[in-house]
Amino acid sequence: MRVPVIVEPAPPLSASPSAARSAPPPTAGPAVAAVRCALPPHRYAQSELTEPIGDLCLSPGADRAVLRRMHASAGVRTRHLALPIEQYALLGDFGRSNDAWIEAGLDLGEEALMGALHEAGLGPADVDLLVFTSVTGVATPSLDARLAGRVGLRPDVKRLPLFGLGCVAGAAGLARVHDHLRGHPDDTAVLLAVELCSLTLQRGDGSRANLVAGALFGDGAAALVARGSARGSGSTAAPEARPLVVATRSHLYPGTERLLGWEIGADGFRVVIDAGVPDIVRGHFGRHLRAFLAEHGLTVDDIGTWICHPGGPRILSAVSETLGLPDDSLDSARRSLAAVGNMSSVSVLHILQSVRERRPPEPGTWGLLLAMGPGFCSELVLLRW
Repeated sequence: MRVPVIVEPAPPLSASPSAARSAPPPTAGPAVAAVRCALPPHRYAQSELTEPIGDLCLSPGADRAVLRRMHASAGVRTRHLALPIEQYALLGDFGRSNDAWIEAGLDLGEEALMGALHEAGLGPADVDLLVFTSVTGVATPSLDARLAGRVGLRPDVKRLPLFGLGCVAGAAGLARVHDHLRGHPDDTAVLLAVELCSLTLQRGDGSRANLVAGALFGDGAAALVARGSARGSGSTAAPEARPLVVATRSHLYPGTERLLGWEIGADGFRVVIDAGVPDIVRGHFGRHLRAFLAEHGLTVDDIGTWICHPGGPRILSAVSETLGLPDDSLDSARRSLAAVGNMSSVSVLHILQSVRERRPPEPGTWGLLLAMGPGFCSELVLLRW
């Protein structure tokens, strides 16, 4: 494809390394008190899914060589699905798929939400704001409203359901939680992401985009608890597991609206994934990220922990190349992709949980949580442990 030409004002020059080293410590900001993921019980090796997905998407007798290459090169070893794989052929239409999203999504959302609150030493009545995001199903009332009475949230809880952000929503949701808590420092906010990507797979669709989705995406939910600066973290976790959210940045790339998203029709959500996305990352993402860091007296070299949405091997390579990162900088994203696939908005929260549990950064470490999604857009969240 022809990559769109993006004409924008040049961002300010990056700060010098000396300026980064002398940057003042951040003012007190919202603290991440807990992150907890929930995965469906139906776990499959990638090799176990290749032929069943071929049965769903390809016509009888069709050549499966491309499908098999995609599954082998996706960087995915195992995935969790909302339903047993043999039940997907029985869904029939969008209505049934969406009903399955509501039923399974409520169960996973409750598990993630209650797990995160327990980790933070809080209860449902302590939640002042619940931000809910999903792009793999629709419901009115939204899942957050359906969960409120089920788990015991207060009747006056503020709710913000988000739709349409896709893979960027984990980062964007955390950024909006940060915005709220900077203005309401006595509040406790929860970000809940539920993505059942497998329920959007289009039966009888052998397009490249649908096959790529069938090779990459997995299902899961995650909840993040954040507390305003007046509250402190409130968590019993060690200090290195409770990063502060220092600053955020959103960016839309003009003329790229058709690169990523859904085409919504009678059969539900038909995925749009353009092969030009890595080129946009290489051509434009790096300079905006560097400009954002420069505003805080930082450079790429000052970031000790990278939490990057695992869009796929080509996206991770593009991010690494355009930023000149060491080979192991995005290993946490690659491990997440291998273990559970791309879970859309849930993935960066899954990675953040694993970073906190696997090897928490030393106090004072700078971190950057980043994702890209439909728009085409990017979201950056600067963290400090």
